[in-house]
Amino acid sequence: MLMLAACGRAPDRADLVVINGGEPDSIDPAKISGQPEGRIAYALYEGLTAFDETGTPQPGVAESWELSEDKKTYTFHLRNNAKWSNGDAVTSEDFAWSWLRVLSEPEAEYKYQLFSIRGAEAYADAIGKARVAQTGGTETPMPDPASVGIRTPDKSTLIVELSNPTPYFLDLCAFCTLLPVHRATVEKAEHEGSSWTKVSRLVGNGAFTLQEWRLNDRIRLKKSASYWNHTAVKMNTVDVIPAPTPNTAFNFYISGVADVILDKSMVPTSLISELKKRPDYHATPILATYFIRFNVQKKPFDDARVRKAISMAIDKTLITEKVTQAGEPPADAFVPPGTAGYQPPEGLKYNLDQARQFLTEAGYPGGKGLPVIHYLYTNRSETDEKIAVELQAMLSRELGIQIQLSKQEWAVYQNSLRSLNYDMSRSSWVGDYKDPNTFLDMFVTSSGNNNTGWGNPRYDQLIADAAKEPDTTKRFDLFRAAETLLVHDDAPICPLFNYVVISFHSDRLGGIQGNITDEHPFRAMYWKTEQ
Repeated sequence: MLMLAACGRAPDRADLVVINGGEPDSIDPAKISGQPEGRIAYALYEGLTAFDETGTPQPGVAESWELSEDKKTYTFHLRNNAKWSNGDAVTSEDFAWSWLRVLSEPEAEYKYQLFSIRGAEAYADAIGKARVAQTGGTETPMPDPASVGIRTPDKSTLIVELSNPTPYFLDLCAFCTLLPVHRATVEKAEHEGSSWTKVSRLVGNGAFTLQEWRLNDRIRLKKSASYWNHTAVKMNTVDVIPAPTPNTAFNFYISGVADVILDKSMVPTSLISELKKRPDYHATPILATYFIRFNVQKKPFDDARVRKAISMAIDKTLITEKVTQAGEPPADAFVPPGTAGYQPPEGLKYNLDQARQFLTEAGYPGGKGLPVIHYLYTNRSETDEKIAVELQAMLSRELGIQIQLSKQEWAVYQNSLRSLNYDMSRSSWVGDYKDPNTFLDMFVTSSGNNNTGWGNPRYDQLIADAAKEPDTTKRFDLFRAAETLLVHDDAPICPLFNYVVISFHSDRLGGIQGNITDEHPFRAMYWKTEQ
């Protein structure tokens, strides 16, 4: 595998070539749910704020802002030189329209990231109900957008009213779901029944434009001359390429076809012990957790005792030492320890005796009577497959459970999660901002990213109460009570370990550094010396 690939540097090679995981599912900010897609979105669009190479939000389209004394109203002042790639000015109306579009978009899994805005959740719920009623033939008026706390007194001022103080709101303003889109372009394409994200159509406001998209080959990004800070962008072209396997990805890298591997799933885990010795190996703890989802709508996982039995029969230390091997800490809680000072509660510990007892109490002693359980994972990662095989052997050996492995393409896998077409599933979550809420609010009943079929009114209320609590200590207590339901009492998920992100790049590449949110904007990258 370590032999150099035969392909060399193509004559039209970009200034920077990045291996970014699988083929993007979408580059529409409203519909993006994966990190590979998010990295491309951050190149094509820019929010009110924008992440720098440390993962910290900095002024983006908004050059300044004020926060009211009660910490519930932001007044953003937009730059007068912020432009779309077609030359149009970026205005406050662009943000207001884009955010309302997210709230009304059925496929926007992350729309809840806007729910801290006054009236946003009620508006989204009302639109959903109105559409259901209209499908049934009942004429129902759509809710008034004015009910949402977003105001545009003029084209360069955006006023956002929050329901409660939200300490991470500036992080949200940089997040991909809140990126603006060009209204005229979107509406024209939708009227014509075509896609507005095609190369020939897409209009963005980011540091790069979409020059080319060849499926399963490359996405070429070109430096945008209309970007307000274009003089600070050093890369004229960036190619983002997919790789079908970690071996292929690493061959691309060591042969010089690619300059950077950003996705740990594209690193051959069987070679990590040797790869750690390389000077271009970089490992950084991040706000991310690898976990198992249970579909609680399907038997036998409608019984919490079965979920707990499996959770307590998994030797997570063995998985991290034998399979992942990059120093990942085993996890019994979902939120990584120390997230903004938060310490999570104890989850279900490894305990075979208790696991077998739970399974017996559920009516399946020694696994007898259980159907074959399908474990879903993706084809993107060698690690996913190795973990799946280890879980299969472990649960058969310790609990007598028969596991059938089901591997799917990334897009198919995502659809299976959304439609609850699975039994158990490999899952992972990278925190979108430095706060426990980014992990815990995804499992409220209405969340588009829940994907377990589980809902608990008590959990929903605790998360809602935490959103209103200004005192940090009390707020974290509410989070701990909620997380106890998630990882101990009801256990619709089973955390396995917290991530250590691995990347490969030469020290000659500047503007890239490890950070806990794993943000690496292409606009910040530059070569320290000539190639």
